[in-house]
Amino acid sequence: MIKKICLVALLLTGCSQMGVRPEGSGDTVASTTPTFHPTEESKTGTPRMRAQAHAELGLKYFDQGNLAVALEEARIAQAFDADYAPGYRLMALVQMGLRERPQALTSFQTAERLAPNDPDINNDFGFFLCQEGRETDGLQRLMTAIKNPLYRTPSRAWHNAGLCYLRLRDDKAAADAFRQALAMDPANLAAMFLLSEINYRAQDYFEARRFLSELHRRMQPNAETLWLGLRIERKAGDREAEASFATQLRRNFAGSPQYQALMQGKFE
Repeated sequence: MIKKICLVALLLTGCSQMGVRPEGSGDTVASTTPTFHPTEESKTGTPRMRAQAHAELGLKYFDQGNLAVALEEARIAQAFDADYAPGYRLMALVQMGLRERPQALTSFQTAERLAPNDPDINNDFGFFLCQEGRETDGLQRLMTAIKNPLYRTPSRAWHNAGLCYLRLRDDKAAADAFRQALAMDPANLAAMFLLSEINYRAQDYFEARRFLSELHRRMQPNAETLWLGLRIERKAGDREAEASFATQLRRNFAGSPQYQALMQGKFE
């Protein structure tokens, strides 16, 4: 079966939402530089204000996939204030994008030490730990973020918790987490896909079809979503719908791994 992580990369666009970004981050440097400009606080004010301005600017570059500039902004933020936790969070996210895992761990640990109750740090660090095979530690931090009444985007932590539960092969807990994420953020297309896939594995083809239909109502089908739809209808016994998905795969994604799997009869 095609790995879920491919879908997350296709459907998620923001990190500090992550997909590898925590609910996702670009791991390549953008070919062009976005037109962000320094704020007045980055030019004047206290060292903490300057560190904050550069960390916030760095996150904007990071979300654009420009890791080189984001890295420089993280370094500037730390130079202005070595005790400013978001500067280390930004550094950790960039290091994740650069696949510098040991360095990212150190940066996350520093950020957590400086601001143990910061929900954004708990969310991103929790996601990182789940990716590192430390799911229990990761889920603990994700739940800490979720329980923080000041966290503005708990849907992100719920989504990342769902990804973490999938790594533990706990589909029930993952589905519960994705439902929470979707209830808080109805535009979370990746959660829709993953709920469809989880229900497909549970042989609940009605629910699997319902989530996938809603997904296709909101986005143009791609190879992964068509492949899931084909397999759902194959198991449900709707040969006409199965053939329709197969036709769309052949016409639009003949070079995809999903179409090759179809040609080889490898449905699972």
